[in-house]
Amino acid sequence: MQRLRWIGVKALRSGAAGSRLQERSYSSSQTNPPRQTPLYDFHREHGGKMVEFAGWKLPVQYKDSHIASHLHTRQHCSVFDVSHMLQTKVLGKDRIPFMESMVVADIAELKENQGTLSLFTNEKGGIIDDLIVTKTSDGYLYVVSNAGCSEKDSAHMLNKLQAFKAAGRDVDLEHIDCALLAVQGPLSARVLQAGLTDDLSKLTFMTSVYTTVFGIPGCRVTRCGYTGEDGVEISVPAQRAVELADKLLQNSDVKLAGLAARDSLRLEAGLCLYGNDIDETTTPVEASLVWTLGKRRRTAMDFPGASVIVPQIKGKVKHKRVGLTSTGPPVRQHAPILNLEGRVIGEVTSGCPSPSLRVNVAMGYVEPEYAKAGTAVRFEVRKKIVDGVTTKMPFVPAKYYTLK
Repeated sequence: MQRLRWIGVKALRSGAAGSRLQERSYSSSQTNPPRQTPLYDFHREHGGKMVEFAGWKLPVQYKDSHIASHLHTRQHCSVFDVSHMLQTKVLGKDRIPFMESMVVADIAELKENQGTLSLFTNEKGGIIDDLIVTKTSDGYLYVVSNAGCSEKDSAHMLNKLQAFKAAGRDVDLEHIDCALLAVQGPLSARVLQAGLTDDLSKLTFMTSVYTTVFGIPGCRVTRCGYTGEDGVEISVPAQRAVELADKLLQNSDVKLAGLAARDSLRLEAGLCLYGNDIDETTTPVEASLVWTLGKRRRTAMDFPGASVIVPQIKGKVKHKRVGLTSTGPPVRQHAPILNLEGRVIGEVTSGCPSPSLRVNVAMGYVEPEYAKAGTAVRFEVRKKIVDGVTTKMPFVPAKYYTLK
């Protein structure tokens, strides 16, 4: 691990890549040669179709079709290589106020080894990025963020770090040079329990444990994911990532899955993709992410952009993120959303045919008066008008392990 105060933004890049889909082309605007995760050769040996994705070479799918891989995850268990995500430790006695100076969550109220989804926001209320923050029992915060935003996230955190240190505060950042594997699906707990001495029935959604997995020490297992299914993300020492993947695949219920399935699974789960569904022009209220705002933080109005965001909760916004379904050809990103009179009332931000439901699903932003579930709308798809309706999300019910 490396201290970010010495290595700066360039070093932070080494731990991450991106999750933004560029017009669904899985391409990158970066000019540097694409980087490889520790599992690159492993993917190729297992038939992975490698594509450039925000500066990395990652598998878009394997020998199975995208739909087969998607459905296998919903019904069994799949392993995704998400090592391009940025993993960071926040250390020091002022680590919580440091983190709370940038995000909307109440980090102080988290229990030990509990995490939460949060948002970096700017002073205008826009979303800089989404991230998961875990308050570990080992004296640091474990942060996983989208590496597609690595340069601006790195600069944002390092600038704030400098300000805190200049004020005499005790805080540091460390880059975690580990691979990250997501094990997702209804059988994931059973698959993983075979390699753990810890009792997974006690590890609930958004909690974490530092442990040994299939004989590999130094792993952090967090019960979370990007599919809507039960599952975990395992931060594993990079040099042993292939070993862990091999051991998981020894179970016949486990298959590898790629970027294509990951995107359709997250869309069915109603989860945002940064750069498509949320960005610096959208606020948490507009994005229907009010639940990410800590109650104490709302009252104190002490997070970036609070003066814009908090009044929106009971006030008016220019548009709201909604779920959408349609018939006919699927609607894609940037498709105009129309009311029944043909006036443009919004735009689609993500869309695909749902492998699970066999209908077209999408999300997008509409004017507030059209945001109520069940409102009839239309879409313009290749110069043709397609009927649709707004709907609640997730499209496929979440199956997170909550013990409730």
